[in-house]
Amino acid sequence: MKRGGWTASLVILWLWGTLAPAWAEPRTAHVVIVSMDGAAPWVLRHTHLPVLHQLYREGASTWDAETIRPPVTLPSHTSMLTGVEPSRHRITWNDWRPTNGVVRVPTIFAAAKRAGFTTAMFVGKEKFQHLFQPGTLDYFDYGGQCLTNPRVAVNGSDGDDCYTSAPAESLSARSVARRAAAYLMQHKPNLCFIHLADPDVVGHKYGWGSPEQRRSLEEVDRALHDILSALRKGGLRGNTVLIVTADHGGRGKGHSEDVLENVRIPWIAWGAGVRHGTELTRPINTCDTAATALWLLDIMPPERLDGRPVREAFRTR
Repeated sequence: MKRGGWTASLVILWLWGTLAPAWAEPRTAHVVIVSMDGAAPWVLRHTHLPVLHQLYREGASTWDAETIRPPVTLPSHTSMLTGVEPSRHRITWNDWRPTNGVVRVPTIFAAAKRAGFTTAMFVGKEKFQHLFQPGTLDYFDYGGQCLTNPRVAVNGSDGDDCYTSAPAESLSARSVARRAAAYLMQHKPNLCFIHLADPDVVGHKYGWGSPEQRRSLEEVDRALHDILSALRKGGLRGNTVLIVTADHGGRGKGHSEDVLENVRIPWIAWGAGVRHGTELTRPINTCDTAATALWLLDIMPPERLDGRPVREAFRTR
């Protein structure tokens, strides 16, 4: 190993050692992360969303978390699931480009698999295959298709050709959530990510805060109900932390500008060990989601993270 590699490893081990008292044992057996694509707090707060608002009241929550800059979907979700900024993960594009391969830095799923945990991902956009590192996911669902390998170039290959574009109806929030709910009940993965695309798709067409987008958020709220029902029916509610967040907000028909309406995102932790009814006041960044998931499962970070666990959301022991 090169001297630089040894140095980086020693730094990581030192950081882990300094955090060891706080990362002593798993705080929960399961972590489920739900990303509501394009769910802007300024819209969420004034839309009838009984499930989301109940989670907010009962959990440890804030409407004032922030995503990365620029606030766009694929780079933001990459930071959410790796814990590092775009300057490090280098996913700077925002569409599906098979020849670009998969993200080069470790995802939380890679770390979880190395620690012996089970993992799953359910997504509503095909570009999420850029986050599907081979061997890191027990189940990857895009449009009802379980992909065994990403359809991107990995190590010189052309990817998995046993794949067809998914019909739009299979990518709706309710469809994605129902498949995820069935999987949660049957397989009970330790780490699961669920992506609900509707608010972003509708926002780009009709505008953020439009009646059409508010209706799409109501569908997302019903999807959250499906997921919560699965946790209850699967016997998971007592040992699961649910994190509900977003990749960016929006205004007008876009979200690429560096303004608060685009950068602000919700961040809600709900479930086992959460300080119920807590308004989180310290600054929270989307990179903190990855760090929190690893901390909850007592998984050593694969490298130095830009995010840090949101310990304030959880009861001390």
